[in-house]
Amino acid sequence: MTTPTWDPAQYLRHAGHRARPFTDLLARVPGLPARPPAGPPRIADLGCGPGNVTALLAERWPTARITGYDHSPEMLDKAHVDHEGPTAGGGRLDFTVADARTWTPGEPHDLIISNATLHWVPGHADRFPDWIAALKPGGTFAFQVPDNLDAPLHALMRDLAATPRWHARLDGVLRPTDSVRTPGDYLDRLARLGCATDVWQTTYQHVLQGADPVLDWAKGTGLRPALTALADDPEARDAFLTEYRDLLREAYPSAPYGTVLPFRRLFAVAVKEA
Repeated sequence: MTTPTWDPAQYLRHAGHRARPFTDLLARVPGLPARPPAGPPRIADLGCGPGNVTALLAERWPTARITGYDHSPEMLDKAHVDHEGPTAGGGRLDFTVADARTWTPGEPHDLIISNATLHWVPGHADRFPDWIAALKPGGTFAFQVPDNLDAPLHALMRDLAATPRWHARLDGVLRPTDSVRTPGDYLDRLARLGCATDVWQTTYQHVLQGADPVLDWAKGTGLRPALTALADDPEARDAFLTEYRDLLREAYPSAPYGTVLPFRRLFAVAVKEA
């Protein structure tokens, strides 16, 4: 899979819809244990992107030391400018580069959270033991990932990339279809690590506005590897986008009130035994 180049402005065009799953995840995260005189809570946001949802952590835990981690320079630049600095309760919000494939906390954490990131990380479930081990007793590991690779949004992208015109350019570029595990597998893995675990799925019915809004959505996330692979050939990139756009128009017809994009996500909250 090609490592994508990210575009914060494009990603944030649908910021409200993209942030909602994070707020739903956050609502199920229990309060952090009080630890006086151990100091402020320590929180990591793994795959923080442009930092807009990381800032919600500071609103809930304003005294915490919060670090957002990402491997995209473009996303981190946006996060530094828009969100880094002291928080209202005397805490601190920082952002730094890290790769979720290798990141291991250097100190005990109260909360490790990840929003729409782990599906980009091959073998991410194998990292769970390290992350759970880094939690303080009673600490929480929580994440959500898109769970819709069978949806037309992705299936049409893969089918188009596999056609004779595009196969040579895009073979192996897009995210593999097994990048997300089953809810039962996540539950079993986390429960066996000694965590009280809650796993669930939600299908959102996003009502998008504007011209070709599903294509616009995909440009911010799922299409990034293909756009990166075709970046040196604008004519080919535009031709691919046109073909994909036409397929999406048929799969997601517009209505007088907008275009509906059903989007299933998978959530997990694991609380380490106190």
